[in-house]
Amino acid sequence: MIYVIFGQFFRLMDFVTIFAIAISLSFDTFAVSLSYGVVKNRILFGQAVRIAMVLAIFQAGLLVVGFFLGSLISDFFRTADHWIALALLSFLGIRMIVEGIRRKEGGEIRDYGRIISLLTIAVGTSIDAFAVGISFALLNILIWYSAIIIGTVTFLASMTAIRIGKSAGPLLGNKVEIIGGLILIAIGIKIFLEHTLAG
Repeated sequence: MIYVIFGQFFRLMDFVTIFAIAISLSFDTFAVSLSYGVVKNRILFGQAVRIAMVLAIFQAGLLVVGFFLGSLISDFFRTADHWIALALLSFLGIRMIVEGIRRKEGGEIRDYGRIISLLTIAVGTSIDAFAVGISFALLNILIWYSAIIIGTVTFLASMTAIRIGKSAGPLLGNKVEIIGGLILIAIGIKIFLEHTLAG
């Protein structure tokens, strides 16, 4: 009986720990999704689901990849991950800002939900998940259980952020792309500084 109680307690603690990690990993995804909602304030539910699903799959997927391959490529990845995130997100952010400056009031906004842009952002915001996967391997944490929780939290955070951004978009007028671009650049800088200072 005591063993059963302790077993349930430790399983609960594992869930709480993984859920807390999932929340922290979803912050960048939340910010990116917020910018999606702002820029594409007429986004349809199906489009929002697609964006949230891609971001969630990459978050959970890179976690699993980090778990299984981390020992092989962790040294290289630790030296390059923050540069990769900074480059990808800054590139897209600068492009959005330039488009926002060039676009006249009432002009058509570029579709940043296209697959290439979406995959680039998904990789940039999932860099931390790979590092977490490496640490999970060292701690022998159940990876598939963790991936489901982290993917689900990421999906829900993304859908919530898109909805908030969609409501805020019309209030921001023709500055939406500039704001969205600044958010992406800020996330890239945040990841870069976190990894640089931690090293």
